[in-house]
Amino acid sequence: MTNAQTSSCDNSVTTGNVYVMTHSLFTDVVRIGCTPESPDQYAQKLSENSPGQYTLVFSLACQNPCQVKKQIRAYLDAQKYVNEFYQVSPTLVKKLVQQETLRIPIFDK
Repeated sequence: MTNAQTSSCDNSVTTGNVYVMTHSLFTDVVRIGCTPESPDQYAQKLSENSPGQYTLVFSLACQNPCQVKKQIRAYLDAQKYVNEFYQVSPTLVKKLVQQETLRIPIFDK
């Protein structure tokens, strides 16, 4: 597994983005993660290092993005598919991210 395929964010990152991506090989799952870099560029990097294409569905710039990601994943534990992938609709995850960032401050780019 390359570095681009692992989460590029850890709990020491104070600002960044929480993202929701889909993958061309998995029609009914989403990838939920965080990154300190541009989510669009991160999706491109992931696509370059794996078969198929990642598509960014939603991202939100916030403080403590990995904390937000961790909480969203905890909410969705029953829908976990594998690793960072969950068998849920992107719309549901978008709502959860927006609700969670009300608890953890967001910032404008």
